[in-house]
Amino acid sequence: MSSGRPSRLGAVTGVISAMSLLVIVVSSTPAGAAGTTVLDYSAPAGANYEVAEFRLWYPDDVDVLRGVAMLIPGSNGDGRPMTEETVWREFARRHQFALLGLHITDKPHDQMFLEAYVDVSRGSGQAVLGALVAFAGQSGHAELAEAPWVSWGMSAGGQFSYEMAVWQPERTVAFILNKGGVYYSALAPQAAQQVPGLFFVGETDMAFRNDIIRGIFSMNRRAGALWGLLEEPGVGHEVARSRDLAITFFDEVIPLRLPGTGAANGATDLRPLNPDSGYYGSLTTWTYESAAEADRPRVPMAWLPTERVARAWRSIRRGETIE
Repeated sequence: MSSGRPSRLGAVTGVISAMSLLVIVVSSTPAGAAGTTVLDYSAPAGANYEVAEFRLWYPDDVDVLRGVAMLIPGSNGDGRPMTEETVWREFARRHQFALLGLHITDKPHDQMFLEAYVDVSRGSGQAVLGALVAFAGQSGHAELAEAPWVSWGMSAGGQFSYEMAVWQPERTVAFILNKGGVYYSALAPQAAQQVPGLFFVGETDMAFRNDIIRGIFSMNRRAGALWGLLEEPGVGHEVARSRDLAITFFDEVIPLRLPGTGAANGATDLRPLNPDSGYYGSLTTWTYESAAEADRPRVPMAWLPTERVARAWRSIRRGETIE
């Protein structure tokens, strides 16, 4: 596993050199979706995946796309329809982002419960980068080739979201790890620990999933990772309200990490966050306090970037409506 990224120019050049092997399909804009563009792209099978298909949606009235929201479903699922969801399209409009729905599946192997495609450094991650380069050319939005992203994933999608942040921290604005089970990276490189992340477990989900996620979270928080964790009460292996908190989290973090509207963004534009500017959330009392005013935690505590996120985090734990 790489502890960082290859040079930006080298990575993009490598993708472009392989473009002759890629298949690009531009779909027509669906009826009733005036003012938007939908593009589809597929790549040939790779070392650790059988299928890699992608759908890009973006509003036509945006001159410069500031970033991408990756939407990643559970094991071998198809995330392309997620780009049609109203809540994500509204999110994209607010932040001048594109939506990228992923459909990546495993090649058959002996242990299919271990999604090999989640190990993004073995080829599936490069397929994502190739999709962004291809969409940059097809859309006329050249900025997509090196665009930063936020990533939301459920189950194996949460695993993929986390592994992309570990592999490409310089391009990751923030990420969501949502109730996954098998991970290829435990101790993340320091650059990835500085990417704001939010981990979800379900109170009634399988214990092994929760133990693994808590272990990764606790080990990296000990090293100062800017990550939060929430156990959703009465929830099993399901989305539940995690998406609501994720969108609030992204809404708060994007303005802190990216320059103002109307600016083209690249990996070098991401701003670091000051740990003391956030809030500590107790994983036993589910209360929070300012990190700047609190003592250094002696037990794992969530790190939450703003008070709005901290209030929403507490509200979901208490079964209350997010403000």
